[in-house]
Amino acid sequence: MLIIPAIDLKDGACVRLRQGLMDDATVFSDDPVAMAAKWVEGGCRRLHLVDLNGAFEGQPVNGEVVTAIAKRYPQLPIQIGGGIRSLETIEHYVRAGVSYVIIGTKAVKQPEFVAEACRAFPGKVIVGLDAKDGFVATDGWAEVSSVQATDLAKRFEADGVAAIVYTDISKDGMMQGCNVEATVALANASRIPVIASGGIHNLGDIQKLLDTRNPGIVGAITGRAIYEGTLDVAEAQALCDGFKG
Repeated sequence: MLIIPAIDLKDGACVRLRQGLMDDATVFSDDPVAMAAKWVEGGCRRLHLVDLNGAFEGQPVNGEVVTAIAKRYPQLPIQIGGGIRSLETIEHYVRAGVSYVIIGTKAVKQPEFVAEACRAFPGKVIVGLDAKDGFVATDGWAEVSSVQATDLAKRFEADGVAAIVYTDISKDGMMQGCNVEATVALANASRIPVIASGGIHNLGDIQKLLDTRNPGIVGAITGRAIYEGTLDVAEAQALCDGFKG
């Protein structure tokens, strides 16, 4: 299982939100490229970037920062989400050196777009399912749909999606542990690999994911915990690497 540091971008700075609320942001750095360097030097093998402004505006806003990080670390797999609603945007990011694009809102509102994107950019598309009480939220989590996350995962199974990033909104940024039960349910619902996100606080939370022994859970995104020092990236990755599941 991979430990994947998150860099959330708002107005060019690296921030963390609580439960996705833009007016509840903590700024951790005004130099996201330097922050990326910190996690790379700490031993991470993939980075998770989110254009928060883009998620609300429906188009990339912090694209220059994303491109700068991709250019600095051309060998490092980078996944980017937030405001990705067109094939043109995907092409821009792929050309910039990003490994994966995360489709969230558009995947819920126009599921056929996911199949189209997978055909155009095979192996590059991740679906982001952000859920509240099991129902998928969209538009920067401002709207909650009537679609169950597990049902949507099944729909994308035949499209060639590389992974699903699953976030429990009620847990995100709260450092109270991720929703292990819901993550396992999603991993069991389809053959698409699942990356857990939201609420990871310490090594104990990583251990709980490992203890499920679910081969479908392939990664864990961590944000506030690594910024506030309750989780060490290298230590967490070592725990995953040494786990005999």
